[in-house]
Amino acid sequence: MSATPDPQEPTQGQPQDNQNSGHDTRQAPLIEHLIELRSRLVRAVVVILAIFLSLYAFSNDIYTFVAQPLMALLPEGSQMIATEVASPFLAPFKLTLVVAVFIAVPFVLHQAWAFIAPGLYDNEKRLAVPLLASSVALFYGGAAFAYYVVFPLLFEFFTQTGPADVAVMTDINQYLNFVLKLFFAFGIAFEIPIATFLMIFSGATTVESLSKKRPYVVLGCFVVGMLMTPPDVISQSLLAVPMYLLYEVGILFGRLVKRTPRPADDDA
Repeated sequence: MSATPDPQEPTQGQPQDNQNSGHDTRQAPLIEHLIELRSRLVRAVVVILAIFLSLYAFSNDIYTFVAQPLMALLPEGSQMIATEVASPFLAPFKLTLVVAVFIAVPFVLHQAWAFIAPGLYDNEKRLAVPLLASSVALFYGGAAFAYYVVFPLLFEFFTQTGPADVAVMTDINQYLNFVLKLFFAFGIAFEIPIATFLMIFSGATTVESLSKKRPYVVLGCFVVGMLMTPPDVISQSLLAVPMYLLYEVGILFGRLVKRTPRPADDDA
């Protein structure tokens, strides 16, 4: 008698087909997501490079604009200097690249949004779009606040408190690193309302809990201001005070969300 093949055993010639089919099905979406992520990253890089190439011809003018708050306060006949051989080229080049990234931030965030949007619920999509837009606006607002408010006060203090016999001649590369650090610090600090709102909206904390922690927040704002700004009281205060005020703005919006009735409550 010939042995009857066990139906549970794979027949010769196709031992792994059924087992691999499920594995391939699970791998296919991951590969597709990675391909889409790569394509969106490439688009973002291409846009940044396109903006950079279009702005590179004006790189010296861009640097002059960024240096204007300090140049306006220097004594007549004073000027900035370059202490390194490549600084006259590298400083405007670096600044233009950073400006290109800043300008391309909305497009980069749009690409990130297009990648993650299919996995979000409708209510999350309705919330994410305003949050992304407000995050970009607040970051730009923080950079503008640093340029138009902080820089004039800060540089006036620095240029007028030094000894009378010391000529102020700032290196262009050192100045660029200084202002970029402040741009980044104030841009991130202005995101505090978004972070506070998201913490309240997600249920990670409550308005009452955040209100009770005000003394610790004030202390934390001055500590962050001390770490992220030059070692002087003026720049530290110019960052710490807006951070605390923006924290209060986030709590205010959190109260509005808390008071908004839910559909289930309306039906009841």
